[in-house]
Amino acid sequence: MFTGIIEAMGKVVSLEKDRGNVHLTLESELAPALKVDQSLSHNGVCLTVVETGDAAYKVTAISETLSRSNIGLLKTGHLVNLERSLLMNGRLDGHIVQGHVDQTAECLEVREQGGSYLFVFGYAPLPGNVTVEKGSICVNGVSLTVVDSLPGKFSVAVIPYTFDHTNFSAIRPGDTVNLEFDIIGKYVRRLMNL
Repeated sequence: MFTGIIEAMGKVVSLEKDRGNVHLTLESELAPALKVDQSLSHNGVCLTVVETGDAAYKVTAISETLSRSNIGLLKTGHLVNLERSLLMNGRLDGHIVQGHVDQTAECLEVREQGGSYLFVFGYAPLPGNVTVEKGSICVNGVSLTVVDSLPGKFSVAVIPYTFDHTNFSAIRPGDTVNLEFDIIGKYVRRLMNL
C-alpha cells in the first residue's frame, strides 16, 4: 500500500531481459535503506527488491507488469518516481494507492500556467476505470487531483515542487504514463454495475 507521495527518483543504470521478464538496476538515494523482499513503487508499479547495494538495487518486472505499464519502455538513464510502502502508523498524505497499475495513458498536452503546470492525458476507456473532477488519480505513482474529467481524457494540475521532484519535468506530449484509478471509485463503479 502506498500514498502517491514520491520520496525520491531512481535512475535506470541497466536492464536485463530474461525470457518474459526484465531485471532493472536503479541508482537511488534510497538504495542503502532498502532490503531484499521489500515492496517499492516504481512509477506507480509495486515491484519487489531482489538485490541491494550501497548505491543501487535490483527489481524484476514480469510480463503482466510489462504489458500494463510503461516499465517495459524504460531505457538506461531514465528517471523513475520511487515510493516505499506506507507505514501503518504514518500519515496518508496522498490517497490510497495499491501499486497496481490499471493501464497506461498518453500525454496529450503540457501547459505552463504561471508557475504551475496543466497536464492532459488520454486513455482507452475501460470498464471501471473512471475519473471524476476533484477526485484522485495516480499518474506515474504520483497522487494527483483531477481538474477536468471527460470520457477517455482528464487533466491534472502539478505544483512546481512536484514538477521539480518527480519525473513530471521530463513528460512531454506523446509520452506514455502509468495510471492507477482511485480504488474507491473502482469499487463504486463495480457495485453500480451489479
